[in-house]
Formats: sequence, structure tokens, C-alpha cells
Amino acid sequence: MATCGRGCLPAVRLCHRLTRLKTLQVDVMATSLKRCLTTLDLALLGVGGMVGSGLYVLTGTVAKETAGPAVVLSFLMAGVASLLAALCYAEFGARVPRTGSAYMFTYVSVGEIWAFLIGWNVILEYMIGGAAVARAWSGYLDAIFDHRIQNFTETHVMRWDAPFLARYPDLLASGVLLLASFVISFGVRVSSWLNHIFSAVSMAVIAFVLVFGFALADPQNWGAREGGFAPFGLSGVMAGTATCFYAFVGFDVIAASSEEARDPQKAIPMATAIALGLAATAYVLVSAVLTLMVPWHSLDPNSALADAFYRRGYSWAGFIVAVGSICAMNTVLLSNLFSLPRIVYAMAEDGLFFSVFARVNPVTKVPVVAILVFGGLMALMALLFDLEALVQFLSIGTLLAYTFVAASVIVLRFQPERTHASDGGGQKTDASSSTSASVTPSPGVVTTATTTPSAPPPPPPPPRPLDETLTLTSPDGSEPKEYESFSDKLQLVERDRYHADGTGAGGVGAERRPTGHLRARWEPYLGRALDGLDSGQAVTLAVAMLMVSAVSLCSVLVFGSGPLRLPTWSFGLLLTLFSLTFLLSLALIWAHQQSPDLKTFQVPLVPFVPGLSILLNVFLMLKLSPLTWIRFTVWLAAGLLVYFGYGIWHSKEGLREREQQDVDVAARYVVLPSGSLVETVQSVQPEGQEHTHTHTHARAHAHGLHAGPQ
Repeated sequence: MATCGRGCLPAVRLCHRLTRLKTLQVDVMATSLKRCLTTLDLALLGVGGMVGSGLYVLTGTVAKETAGPAVVLSFLMAGVASLLAALCYAEFGARVPRTGSAYMFTYVSVGEIWAFLIGWNVILEYMIGGAAVARAWSGYLDAIFDHRIQNFTETHVMRWDAPFLARYPDLLASGVLLLASFVISFGVRVSSWLNHIFSAVSMAVIAFVLVFGFALADPQNWGAREGGFAPFGLSGVMAGTATCFYAFVGFDVIAASSEEARDPQKAIPMATAIALGLAATAYVLVSAVLTLMVPWHSLDPNSALADAFYRRGYSWAGFIVAVGSICAMNTVLLSNLFSLPRIVYAMAEDGLFFSVFARVNPVTKVPVVAILVFGGLMALMALLFDLEALVQFLSIGTLLAYTFVAASVIVLRFQPERTHASDGGGQKTDASSSTSASVTPSPGVVTTATTTPSAPPPPPPPPRPLDETLTLTSPDGSEPKEYESFSDKLQLVERDRYHADGTGAGGVGAERRPTGHLRARWEPYLGRALDGLDSGQAVTLAVAMLMVSAVSLCSVLVFGSGPLRLPTWSFGLLLTLFSLTFLLSLALIWAHQQSPDLKTFQVPLVPFVPGLSILLNVFLMLKLSPLTWIRFTVWLAAGLLVYFGYGIWHSKEGLREREQQDVDVAARYVVLPSGSLVETVQSVQPEGQEHTHTHTHARAHAHGLHAGPQ
């Protein structure tokens, strides 16, 4: 900062404001919401979010137009791909049991501006998704009654032929959304039990379809006479996988509900695994039954399952399937209406969105204003718009959220230990980002006057918040380590000496380096190259390089042999170059020390599993149409206007930083090689003024490290 002069200061401050991280409460379980959801409740919410109209419609569409009977493999591969993203959500949901899902996870690990944009896109995703499902629900119900509802509306209410609008106002879809919003506003237990009922009916219908459908199965429908098992080949299977991937996007409702879970550390990972396993099993088995009952090329994409039973002469079974389809769509509606207000609530609670949406009803313990307002907006969209052209827009927001959550897992796993202190309001603040000044003496050197035991103690500081950190300096002159406070972290001095002596866990010479530092075994090879980077910076740069290389690699794969028509040698060279960069980024991240194992669930094989998830998500995003990207850009621009017009000025993290500027005293504890423990107390003046006085107190340092004035 000193080298760029005063002209750079505004840009540096803006960059700091955009990338500041959210600090969590000391007790992450504390919440104004009601923690009442069990593992079963969360699992059924996840199943309801995934097993909806896609089971009754998507299976027939992909089988007839894309993959044939090999749709079974498409769903199986899509389930495995979704598992990569689900693991990342499960780790965050267990470690950070706060509402907000991908928005919250990005905020605590990557930065504020990225968190806002992720939350902004998730809001649109849920709004369009809920409105689209409501229209599909009304259309399915209308088809059962031979389109009498549509004919009555067009004849007696209204019909228009305007672009981007539906042919007629869908009063039924709008009404069901308003009714569902009203019911959900009564509390999480009411919506949970309603979801239980619809999920039970839906799963009973699925069980009926499987039992009765396998009884009617004809293996010849997978034979050569009908085109074989994979009539479209491997390319058809992969194209079907890209489409089937979106059938599993509803599992994030589990992470979004973590602040209302009784035991999120155990319930979130378990519920995610159960929900994803049940959904994948249902999709694979139902698609197998469907293509075995009737030839794949004769399926009706609009109502494949019901039509298959009708064609086999069991019209009553088709009616049962129709009932199950409506119940399944109800669970998806509830899932969207359950998750959307909680994303909005989390953003408003952090000051990044309008504060009115952070209000929680004292009786029902739910954000009623957010539920009713956004439920009404969803109902308005379902009433007016023809959402078929916007359905693909859902994919880009979901995939972007998955990508950032995977990157956030890597960043959080390798993030250096940050110093925290209580701010007096139950929050933990990062002392390293505090604007209060403090003195860190060099090892073995005290640059300020040291009091003697006979000297009178300094006057007590005014009763204002203290920015208190513990700095441990080892005798080898390594960089000091800072901890939360003096009283509760003294035992860490002995732990460091224990490992430094070579007698720690792992035998002689074993030493666990701080999180974010280069592992000892890689120091001779990478130490000099990474010498100028602070702890954690190398990992952050490697994650950025990982993202860039993933985008470049996927761009070559998607556009290289198509629109760009690259020569074979150029295509191969770029593919090799970006693949090596991607792998080297993963290797560089892996060479650093991860955070120690926690009691909560952790993604295995980090950074390789999140890295593979990033690569897959980016590939699927680039497969979307250019019109989707144009709409996405417009929505992002609108979000940036909201953030810079309101969010950045009302951010709770920004307010906390400004309050810290008024802190008068900063204290550091330094362990000197001589064995003494030195406390450095310095008054802090507003920026631009010189510090007036500094006191240093020597304290006894014995093997027990008992604190107290000498």
C-alpha cells in the first residue's frame, strides 16, 4: 500500500470492502429461528425438492429424444455428478449451520460481493422454478379434466397474444402459490408435516409404479428390434446426463434449512446422503420400468408414465400416477417456497438486502414478510408469464452456486487460522482485519519500556471493547501466530513446544504446520517459489488459477471442434496445456496444510473432489444457450445496482469494521525466547494521528504458563 501512494487507497479500501468475510457468532447454534427439524424432516425436504415433475415428465423426454433405454445410465451418471456438489453442501451445512445455503457458504470463505451475487442468482432460481412448477401443476391437473379450466379462462376471463406472456392468466397456478405461501407462514413444523404427507403419497405411488410396472415389463423393448439399449450411442448417454443432472438440483434445500435443524452437524450430511440416494434410486428404477413397459420411441414426453399405463390397458393405474405426479409437484412447490424466503432472510440479516425481510414472527419463528412478499411475486410470475422459455435460465444460477460452493470448500479447508475477539455483541471479529493499530515486537527484543514488579500498575483502560490477540513466537524466529485471547489459549504454547522438540504425534521430527502453510515435505521444492506469499495466499491464487484453467479447458472442449473449428494440432495443444494447468493447480493446493480434522462431516479427497465438481459445473454452464447467458448478464447487472446502491452501505460487516475504529486499546501477548511472556498495550488513535503511549508488562512464564502480574 505504501508503494502505490495515496491515490491507491480508495481502490484498496473498496477491494477490502468487496472481499470481506462474514464473521459468525461465538455460538453458531444461536438463532432467532426455531431449531426443530430432524434428520427425517430434512431428508424428506430434500426428496421433495428433487423428486417432482421430472420423475413423471423428464424420464420420458430424455428416453424418447436423447438416450433411449440408456436413460438409466444417464440418471445414474447424473446422480454421481450431483453427489460431488452434494458433498460440498453437506460439509458447509455441518460446519456453518446457518440459513442461506450457497450464499452463506460463499460469504464466510470467499467474500461479500461474490456471496451477494450467488444469493441474488439463487433468488431468481427459486422464483422462476416455483412459478414454472406451479404452471406445470395446473397444466397437469387441467389435462386430467380435458383442459376445461383453460377453456373457461380463455372464454370468460381473458386471453392475450403478447410476447413473453402466457396465452391466458393462469389463475389456478397463482392461487396454489398464494395458498402455499399462506400455509408456510404458519411455521416450519406446519410446512414440514405438509411436505411429509405429499412425500408419503408420492413415494407410495412410485412404489406402485415399480411393482406393477416390472410385472408388465417386456425385455424385448430393450432388444435390437426396438433399436437396442443405447440407440443414440455414448453421445446420447452423455447428452442425457447433462439434462438429467438438473433433476437433482433440489438437495440444496437441506443446507438452506440447517439453521432450523436440531443437530445440523450430524443431520445435514446424513439427510443429504439419504435424500440423494432415494432420488437417484427412484429415477433409475422408474426410467427402467418406463422403457421396459412400452417401446422408448413411442413414449409421450408430456405424461410418459400415465400414458404408458393407459396404452397397456390400465387406465385406473394412469389415474393413480396422475395423483402421484400432482403430489410430487406439491413437494417441489413447498421446497421452493421454503428455501427462497430463508435466502432472502439471510441476506437481509447481514444488511445486504432490505432490512424488512429480516423480520421474524415471534410466534411462528419464520420470516413471514419474506415468505408473503416473495410468494406473491412468484404467484404473479405464474399468473402472467409463459415460463417455458425461461426454464433453462434456472440451470445457470444453480451451476454457478455449485461452482462457488466447491471453490469455497477448498478455500475454507486451507484458510489460515484467523484471529477472533468478542466484539461485545456476541460476534467474533477478525483481529487481522481490524483497523486498530498494535505493536508486535521482534523475537527477543522489547522496544518499549518494561515495567518492574515494584512499578505501579498502569491505569485501567476505559470500559470499551478490547482487540486482544495472542502472538506466539517460537525460538527459531518463525512468524508469530495469533490466537483469540490470553486466558483460553495458553496451552497452545506448550503444544507448539511439544511439536518443535520433535516429540509430538508422529514421532521424532513430526511437526504439523499451521493451516494454509506449505507442508514440510514440499518446502525444499516449492519453498523458494512461494517465499513472497503469506500463508493462505498461495492457495487462494491456486484456486483462482484452478477456476481459470477449468473455464479455459471446458471452452476448448465445448467450442474448439464446433464454432471455433480449431485445427487438430491447436485443439490438442490447448487441451494439453489447460489440462496440465488444472492438474498443477490441484497439486499446488494439495501441497499445503489443511485444517485439522473436525468432528463434523468433511468432503473426502480435498481438493480433488471439489475440483472435479468445478470442472463438471463449468462444462454444463458452457453448454447452455447464448440467450441464457444474455439474460444472466442482465440479471447480474441488476444485482450489482442493488448491492452498490444499498448492500455495501448497510452491510453488518461494514458497520462492525467502523465500530472497531473506535477501539481504544489493543493488547498483544508475545512469548520471547527467554521464556518470558510480554503483554504489549497500546492506545489506538483515529487514522492520521500518532499513538500517544505504549505500556508493556512482563509476566511470568513457567511450564504451567500461569498468567498474572509479577
